[in-house]
Amino acid sequence: MPAAALTDRFPELGADELIESLVPPPRFGRARFSTYVPNPDEPSQAAAVEACSAFARGIGERPARKSRLRSLFGGGIPEPVGKMGLYLDGGFGVGKTHLLASAWHEAPSPKAYGTFVELTHLVGALGFAEAVRRLSEHRLLAIDEFELDDPGDTTLVSRLLQELMNAGVHIAATSNTLPDKLGEGRFAAEDFLREIQALSQRFGVVRVDGPDYRHRGLPDAPPPVSDEELEASADAHEGSTLDDFDALVEHLAKLHPSRYGKLLDGVRRVHLRQVKPAPDQNVGLRLVAFADRLYDRAIPVMVSGVPLPELFTEEMVNGGYRKKYLRAVSRLTALARDAV
Repeated sequence: MPAAALTDRFPELGADELIESLVPPPRFGRARFSTYVPNPDEPSQAAAVEACSAFARGIGERPARKSRLRSLFGGGIPEPVGKMGLYLDGGFGVGKTHLLASAWHEAPSPKAYGTFVELTHLVGALGFAEAVRRLSEHRLLAIDEFELDDPGDTTLVSRLLQELMNAGVHIAATSNTLPDKLGEGRFAAEDFLREIQALSQRFGVVRVDGPDYRHRGLPDAPPPVSDEELEASADAHEGSTLDDFDALVEHLAKLHPSRYGKLLDGVRRVHLRQVKPAPDQNVGLRLVAFADRLYDRAIPVMVSGVPLPELFTEEMVNGGYRKKYLRAVSRLTALARDAV
């Protein structure tokens, strides 16, 4: 039986399903502070574990908030001791998402976890007021990959966070660097706080330094295989998909990036035939989002065509979205090694 194709799938997400899906992805479903392995050469990593753990414990030690409706009529919500927000600041591959997911697992329920893209899609699907109403029932909202490079969505989510914090919800976040911060080792804390300046005093910043852990002493990505080898692998592994790269690129353009995760439901191995460099920035950024969802779900990837490090052109990698492209190559390289 031939392998399935991702291009045959058109996932949809209803409002209730959007809320219910706000949990850490499978790769981080068992992430805990105890399973984070700090780099002994980077003391900030061990310190970050302690700081994030203390933040999560603090949520549990505070009483659950009063009804937001009651607060509107004078009951009020006292400002809690300590910061209500936590921002994990560091380059890619230092374990920020692991720490964010660990904080979510340790915090009391109800709680929500999602990427920035998933959050903006939620607001678009539910409407701002309904999104605030539903999320206000949570004690923690964890946001991965806060998109500092999208001014409109950043403003929208900043308003959302202000409403949620006023309702007593704690916020933990990681983010991408602004487009003009080209060095992948640069930190985005000042950018993050400026973009959410109305709330900046309520966020504590935790730095996580270090090199990309995914490549500590490991070889580069395996070379592409032939089309024949690719098809044989797809036939041999249960739960595989096989797609022409150009067709997948067209398909991704028809789906909101928040659906990319559901596109991969049940998939155990992805095969892409005749991969080539992304033709433009729009395609490149969709492939970044797709790579993130593959990595979240720990799905091995095998390709024919050009090597994965050549997926993004030199101009792209040296441009404003440098960090995103390098992160995507790092993650895809790890997934390609998993496929060997």
